[in-house]
This record gives sequence, structure tokens and C-alpha cells, in this order.
Amino acid sequence: MDLVKSGADPEETLEAGYESKLVLTLNSGEDNRTVETSYFSRPIPLRFILLLALAVHGPLLALQLPLTNSYDANFHVFFASHYAHHWFDPWNPKWFAGFSQATYPPLTHQWIALLSYVFGLHFAYLIVQLVAVLLIPVSVYRYARLWVDERASSYAALFSVFVGAVAFLVYSAGQLPTTLSAPLYLLAVPYFYDWSRSADGGALIKGVVLTLTAGAVHHVTLIFGSVLFAFPVLWLAVIDRGEERRGISVVLRGLIFAVFAGVGLGIVLMPYWVELIRHPIQQMPIPHASRSNLLLNATYFTNYFLVPYGMLVIALPFILWYGAANRRLRPLLIGFWVTFIFGLGGTTPVPKLLLGRAFDVLTFERFTLSAALMTLPIVGLLAERAMERNARRAALGFAAAAIITLALPMAWIALTPFSANASLNVDAVDNFLNRDGHDRYRYLTLGFGNSLPKVSTYTDANSVDGEYNSARLLPEFTRYGTAQLTSAKYFGTNGMEALRMMLRHASHYGLKYIFIHDPYYEPLISFAGWKQVESYDNGAITVWSREDIPPARPIPSDAMPTALEGLLWGTLPLASSILAILFAFLIPDRQRVRSEVLLPFPPAAEPEGVLMREAR
Repeated sequence: MDLVKSGADPEETLEAGYESKLVLTLNSGEDNRTVETSYFSRPIPLRFILLLALAVHGPLLALQLPLTNSYDANFHVFFASHYAHHWFDPWNPKWFAGFSQATYPPLTHQWIALLSYVFGLHFAYLIVQLVAVLLIPVSVYRYARLWVDERASSYAALFSVFVGAVAFLVYSAGQLPTTLSAPLYLLAVPYFYDWSRSADGGALIKGVVLTLTAGAVHHVTLIFGSVLFAFPVLWLAVIDRGEERRGISVVLRGLIFAVFAGVGLGIVLMPYWVELIRHPIQQMPIPHASRSNLLLNATYFTNYFLVPYGMLVIALPFILWYGAANRRLRPLLIGFWVTFIFGLGGTTPVPKLLLGRAFDVLTFERFTLSAALMTLPIVGLLAERAMERNARRAALGFAAAAIITLALPMAWIALTPFSANASLNVDAVDNFLNRDGHDRYRYLTLGFGNSLPKVSTYTDANSVDGEYNSARLLPEFTRYGTAQLTSAKYFGTNGMEALRMMLRHASHYGLKYIFIHDPYYEPLISFAGWKQVESYDNGAITVWSREDIPPARPIPSDAMPTALEGLLWGTLPLASSILAILFAFLIPDRQRVRSEVLLPFPPAAEPEGVLMREAR
């Protein structure tokens, strides 16, 4: 197929305000035909999409919105600060009188820690988050090329820049590991397809290493996301392979890939599995809004459905129509639909029936991200068809829809009743704990919300509280369905009972200092024997102390990792990411087999051969 310019230079013509025309010369044996097509029919260059992603999200990250508005950003900075000081020791004494960070995959935090030596913790966090945001359109493009042609794939990648679920998780939830691991899995899936379909050894190596890297970033995406992404692609490989015997070989190669990835993840995350076996999650369930029936609460429905999906909600009927009408798109449609149902949490009984007790441990907004990314290839195809009918009108419509989809989560940050309270100035609290030997005692914050990790990051003092639910092994936490003592009142009777129990055992833990940012707690603290000693910010934060509390002592725990576990934890996850980067440059991608993709509802005038693409 030869591409020949017709008339004036396309760029000059566009600058003059006219729609340029290109000529496609189709060679089919002795039959040469020339078809005139619009400049708008060309795929959007990926480099342009990356520049757009940088232009959209770069300024928002430069404003440090995740660090001041999200729930989990400061939590991840806290984890990274520990690796920056104790790389090979996952035991962190600063929360819960000591806990193991080997209960959370370390790769995201380790990269933040490495970059913090040059840029500082906060800026390092923003750099890693920016990398995750830039990886999303690249991974969506490569994933979409499995299903649709190059032009529709470029539209899918473009739309990924504006997906509400991405903005929601980055700027409101602060779930950096989720937003980084999802594109890594999407990057691994095309290699899984190449290996399963054509036994490409290079694809096997690169796919497995990318899977290990994604697993070292986030465990929940590993356990659930990898299956949700991979199963439709394996089905697609069987369809593309054709004959029954070849279909069996595709499945066998898919199982080989799964075995290699499973063994590799067992080794790379060995300390995590050891901790999980040693201390399975048996604590009382902690309430979370994403597990509720979203149809019964308008606020929850907005937060977990309308905001993450945005204008994709309007596209759902077309997604179902296009996906069901084409045989090659049906696996993707089914995979999307299953993931979509999971993202609804307790709205349907399906997640509870399939997950059992795990339903009460998981949060379900991450499934919404996976569902949104999985549907983008079909949305890209929908955009391609609309552009063929009326390019200018379709471009304006999709641009408006993309902007609205991104604007919804940004506006919701200002309007939502779910306040992260992550912008509290805690410098005075850190200064108090870092002077006069105050760090010999443990402390507790009340009313600090998601600013608690900011206190822990910059002081050597230890707390009996913390933000990481899976690490709570103290009986004051495990017997009650409360997440953090600093927000005890929001967990009702269970939360206040857990707080009372902790105050009763203050001498055992060396809990001498309590910092209060909510007067609601002051009567209880005063009744329990603490007296106010200082105040900051015109009384916004008060410091309470009890004189009869002895200095804190280490609390014995069988959850402390061994030196070997610390060595493995400090080397293997980071090594997997370095290998993934090296293999991306050292092992070239093999030329893929060309096959015809019959897209649904092709225009009658579309020339034969235009719908040819490189099938993965």
C-alpha cells in the first residue's frame, strides 16, 4: 500500500484552514485503485498523545493535588520514607507498635525512595505518579491493537488521558500502586497474546517479566486484574489461531505463561506470601462505601460510578452493540462486563457470591479503573466510525465528552462530602515529638484523618495507630471493626470502643502523648487522665499528656521478617523492574502476523484492504 500526497502539502493546507486530502493507492495483484480520504482519518501519533497527557496531568501534579486532597498519597510517601532509611529491613516500628511492610508489595515505594535521594519524598512521589499516568495511554494503545485497527487504537489511547477513573484514583483516592500496576499489566498482555498464538520466545520473556514487575507494584491487581485482563486475550488468541488443534496449543501455551509467571511471582514476592500465611487476614471487617449498594445512596453512586465513568455511561449502549456484533470483540465485551459488575461492589450479589469473605476486605473502585480501560478499544472503534460519517462534528462531540469526563472528578474533589483531611499542617506536632526526648514515648492523633502519615514520616516517635488496615495485629484493632483510631468516631460504637481499650492499655504501650484536632475527643481524653500541656494554630491542635506513663518498649511480634526476607524484599522486586526496562530495549518485538479484522457495520464505500491490520 503506497501513500501519495495529492495537491498541496497537508500541513500547509491545515494551516490555511482547509481539510487536506490524502490518496491511498491500494495494490491488489494487477488491480491498482486510488481512494481519496480525509486527513482526519489518519491515526493520532502516540507521541502527540503523550504530550497531551503531560500537558493535562503535569500541571495538576505540579500543584501537588494528590498530596493535599487524596486519601492514600501520604500513606505511600510514609512507606517510601521507611525504605529510604531502612532498605533491607521491612519492619517498621512507627505504626501499630511495629508492623511488617512486607505485607504490601514494595516496588512503587522503593522507586519513590530511590528518587527521594535526589528530589525529596514529595517530588519523588509526583514523578512516579506522572510515569504511571504516561504509561496508561501507551498501554491502552498496545492493548487496543489486539482488538481494533491502528486508528481506533490511537483514539482509545487519546481517551485514556481523560478517563474519570484515572483522575479519581490519582487526585482523590491517591492509589498510586493501582494506577501504576494496571498499565504494566496491559503492557504485558500483548506479549501474552504473541506467545500464546505464535510461540514467540521473546514475547514470553518480556511478558513474564512485565507481569512480575506489575505484581511487585500491587498485589490486588495481581490477583484479580491479571485474570480479568488475560482471559479475554487468551480467548482472542484461540479465535485468531483458528483450527481446533491449534486452539488447544494456544491454551497450553497460555498455561505455560501462567506457570512461569506464578513461579516468578512466588519468588519475587516470597516475604509477602510468608507474611500472609503467618498472619492471614482474620480481623473484623471494616465498613467501606464501595461495598454498599450504590443505587441506595446518591453520594456513593456519584462517587463510585458517575465520577469514574463520566461520559462512558452514555456510550454503554453503543459499547454493548458494537462488542456483541463482532466475533473478535465478544471476549473483550464479556471481560469488560464481568469487571464492570465487580466495580459496582454490593450493588449486585455477584461479587459477594464469588469472593466470599474476601468481599469484606477488598475495595472496589480499582475494578472500575480496569473496566474503563478495557472498554476503550470499543470506544475508539465507535469514535472511528463517527469520524467517518462527519469528522468535524464527531471530533467536537468526543472532545466535549472527554473534557466533561475529566472535569467531573476534578469538580468532585471540591464538592464531595468525603474529605480526606490530608492538608493539615503538622509541623508543630513533629517539632514537639522530635525535641526533649519525647520520642521515647508513643503517641496518638485524634481527628487528623489522612494527615496521620505526615506526622509519622518526619518524626522518630512511634504511634499505636496507623493507616494500613492489613497490618493491624494489635488486639485493640482486630477485635473491633475500625480502621484508624484517629478517625474513631466515624466508625460508631466499634471505633470508640477500640479507642477506649487503647487508652486503658496506655501504660503497656508507653502511650504518653495525644494530639487532638477535633474537640469531640477531648472529654474522653480528659476523663481517662490526660491533661492538656500545649496548643498550636490558635487552639486548632492541642497536646495532651499523662505523667504516669513509662517510656515505650518494643512489643514482641512473630510478624517481624527475618534478615533473609529483608534481603529478598530489597533486591528481587526492584530487579524485576530493571529487567523489564532492559528487555524493552534489548529484545525487539517480532513482526506480527497480518490478518483481516472484520469490524462491525463497515461503511459501504470503504475500500477493500483498508481494514487490514497487524493482529497480535
